[in-house]
Amino acid sequence: MSSIRDRYSAVCSESELPTNPYILHVLHDTDERVSRLSPEEGVEIKLTGNNRLLPVQRLSDTDVLALSKALADNVSVRGLDLRYNSITDEGAAHLGVLLQENASLRCLNLMGNDIEVSGAEFIAKALHRNETLKTLQMTGNKIGDKGGMHFAAMLQINSSLEELDLGDCDLDTQSLIAFAIVLNHNKNAHVINLSRPLLFSQQEETTVHMARMLKVNRHLRELHLGKHEMKDFGVERLCDALSFNSTLRYLDLRCNSITRDGAKCLAELLKQNTGLEILDLASNRIEDDGAVYVSEALAMYNNTLKALSIPSNNIGARGLVSLAKALKVNTTLSHIYIWGNILEAPACLAFSKLIESGRLSEEDTDVSPYEVEGRVCLSELFHGLRRHYYWTPSYRQDGDPASNSSLALRDTAKEGVPSSFI
Repeated sequence: MSSIRDRYSAVCSESELPTNPYILHVLHDTDERVSRLSPEEGVEIKLTGNNRLLPVQRLSDTDVLALSKALADNVSVRGLDLRYNSITDEGAAHLGVLLQENASLRCLNLMGNDIEVSGAEFIAKALHRNETLKTLQMTGNKIGDKGGMHFAAMLQINSSLEELDLGDCDLDTQSLIAFAIVLNHNKNAHVINLSRPLLFSQQEETTVHMARMLKVNRHLRELHLGKHEMKDFGVERLCDALSFNSTLRYLDLRCNSITRDGAKCLAELLKQNTGLEILDLASNRIEDDGAVYVSEALAMYNNTLKALSIPSNNIGARGLVSLAKALKVNTTLSHIYIWGNILEAPACLAFSKLIESGRLSEEDTDVSPYEVEGRVCLSELFHGLRRHYYWTPSYRQDGDPASNSSLALRDTAKEGVPSSFI
């Protein structure tokens, strides 16, 4: 069988399409990796437009056409990472054809391209018949509410897709409610990201529908509802529903408007020891009282939560010290993130002692202690639950465990969840 690079060159020649030197370089490396694999193993092709380690010529729709033809009957490639390129609806149509012709592709990452409604429709309809793709990442493509409706309809038919990322896609109320209704019955989706929709109502209808879904859904492991303008009323509805849910492992509520009352509801939920293992409350406003409520639940009742993220919540010394004391008692919680709060001397000293004693590793938090003139201070580490925080380091590979610890935590949490959604 000819190499992928040779096949790509042949397709370009036959169709009179220009070759992309970036694609040729990456495919050369891919062929070398394929040659060292057994027939059962597969490779991922990373043609990212934000690669700082190689001279990049971002992929156009024409490049996607040639690449799709080259991969149509390929059995070695299991993942295709095309994030941050210049792919539009035309390129999405070519990828839709690929999804219908290729029976080996498991993961497709199209984050940060220029795909809109018609492109979303092409891909969603291709997935009506596709039975192999497990992970689809559409983050940052402005597919809007209509595009979201196409994917919601797809989830009614598709029986293989396990992870769908539609964060920052300009979804609206209609499509969010459609997803909630579909997930009442879908048994295959394990991970859904619906962060940063465009909502114009203060009634929290979408959160209420999500709560109703969580009350009956027994298959979803991970739900991201960041930037939903969620308030304490919505959190209370979610907590009521999650008291009946033992399967959700990861709840992302970052960048909402949750206060101490919402934190109190979450603390009551934590006392019940549901299946929740990762809780992201970054950039809310739970303050000292909210932190104390959560601390009491962690210290006295909870033995399931593994990671808590609460940066930028206006928490002062009282709340942070309370959390530090809870960690001394709780042996399950291994990751906690606190930067962006009010790091006064008592809080700095409490977390410094946790790190020095070995109870808390610097790899598992976002602060590092140092001393100035006998006073203990905390500096920031670029660590956290950045499940959907997309970055490319300039000096090392993606996926550093400390910088995106949720990836490692979730991969060890439960069976049945693919680990390639990066």
